[in-house]
Amino acid sequence: MKHWGKITLALLAVLAIAGVASKDYVLLHLPGWTAPHVYPTRAVTWQRGPAPAIPAGTRPPNIVLIVADDLGYNDISFNGGGVAGGLVKTPNIDALGQDGVTFADGYAGNATCAPSRAALMTGRYPTRFGYEFTPADTHPPAWFPSSLIRTDAMFSRTIANFPTTWEHKTIFDEDAARQPASTAPKGVPSSEVTIAELLRGKGYHTMHLGKWHLGEAKGMRPEEQGFDESLGFLIGGQMYLPEASPDVENSKQPFDPIDKFLWANLPFSVQYNGGQRFHPDRYMTDYLTVQAKAAITANRNRPFFLYLAYNAPHTPLQASKADYDALPQITDHRLRVYAAMIRALDRGVGQVMATLKQQGLDQNTLVIFTSDNGGANYIGLPDINRPYRGWKATFFEGGVKVPFFMRWPARIKPGTRIAGPVSHFDIFATAGDAGHASLPRDRALDGVDLLPFIDGKQSGTPHQTLFWRSGRYRTVRDGDWKLQALDLPHVELLYDMKADPTERKDVAAQHPDVVAHLDQLLAAHDRASVKPAWPSLIRSPIAIDRPLGTKPKPGETYIYWSN
Repeated sequence: MKHWGKITLALLAVLAIAGVASKDYVLLHLPGWTAPHVYPTRAVTWQRGPAPAIPAGTRPPNIVLIVADDLGYNDISFNGGGVAGGLVKTPNIDALGQDGVTFADGYAGNATCAPSRAALMTGRYPTRFGYEFTPADTHPPAWFPSSLIRTDAMFSRTIANFPTTWEHKTIFDEDAARQPASTAPKGVPSSEVTIAELLRGKGYHTMHLGKWHLGEAKGMRPEEQGFDESLGFLIGGQMYLPEASPDVENSKQPFDPIDKFLWANLPFSVQYNGGQRFHPDRYMTDYLTVQAKAAITANRNRPFFLYLAYNAPHTPLQASKADYDALPQITDHRLRVYAAMIRALDRGVGQVMATLKQQGLDQNTLVIFTSDNGGANYIGLPDINRPYRGWKATFFEGGVKVPFFMRWPARIKPGTRIAGPVSHFDIFATAGDAGHASLPRDRALDGVDLLPFIDGKQSGTPHQTLFWRSGRYRTVRDGDWKLQALDLPHVELLYDMKADPTERKDVAAQHPDVVAHLDQLLAAHDRASVKPAWPSLIRSPIAIDRPLGTKPKPGETYIYWSN
């Protein structure tokens, strides 16, 4: 602060109070602001396992958890669709379901990236430990006067001020924004037990690749939350290539304020165990795949847990030129870029699986594939979640129903299909069982071990009831009933998921007794949750039946999403 004049501080104070709305997002281009330095690409040497190998008969299975980012339910051909009306297939992702088990009602832990990943990594509802909203800080340098300037408020206010012709406007909480910024870091607290900590306690070598989004403060980083090695990015995402690279095809969405922010501010970089940022040597999805193959090869002689968290196909929409050029049959530029990103993701999954086979690890590796949530409305593509309604940041099926596959040839029969709801937080207990790890007994765990259901040793459905919450918007599925308690408008929508799995007909008026029962369940879930660790500053309207960038329709269904 000593380098800043009083005039500059006064200007920043005005910006913080009044907000800045700019098509170029001056939000992060304040006086004295410098982006973190990114070094040239460098080689990564993964720690190697023992030689000779640990005998196969004494080894638990390797575990590979692959998580896509904002993958739409209809983006993979396994579900009968595929990108661009089926013009782009996903044979490698499809094979995971065909060769193992698919969960017909696989659900994300939440409808946005960060809380969903918190549920996945801890086996618990994120509302149990305050991780209810995605952190919106813009990561200022250490000398930034955060006690005076709330970067989360500046960011949220800018988003709320983005011009729109829709009658439903984003609501910015001025009262919350005027409160002093909390000094507590935003992320999953170190008191939570992660899958990596669970498995490392049983001798697994644990590795993280790609997106984290669960905190970057001391004690919250992946290498401090149970991972022996971490190569990736701690904030929400990164560029896939520099915007001006000759090897990239870009698609910008001018109707989306978040997209404008990403293009203005995201770097193209990774870090290894919190070290200096450096440039990957190729397109990000391919880079993460190459590194996953190297990590598997280095650790072939010992049990390992690999968390491979691709950032594809999350925005910014960037495809490698080679993948884009391979899809001339798609005439729409944005759709072609998006389809090319899915092509790279599927190719990456295939190369990881081929590496497991080459290293003799294929039979005794549990591979789990899912997406952190459904496809996003803000890319402007209408069909990515078909046949389901809704998008990321809604609790309609399009926002929370995700691909959910497990493959383990030594134990899981090909073509197995499990009915009944399962959730991301079940991965924690399932990985614990596979790795012979004892689950924590000092806290409530919401996930269940899915292996007995897969083996046929346990009948019934894994869950009778599942909950989702973001601020005042809450949803519960209990058996075949699903209740959406909306905020603005304050209405309750009831769906019979057996008769109406795509949530087309609200039957709340016909079943007031069911609504009352589900309201009681929601109230009990709220009592088991804690106050959010940081506040929601904006509530954004999302139309359920059309993507962003399209013309509003009279009387259309919409929700307000808190973050």
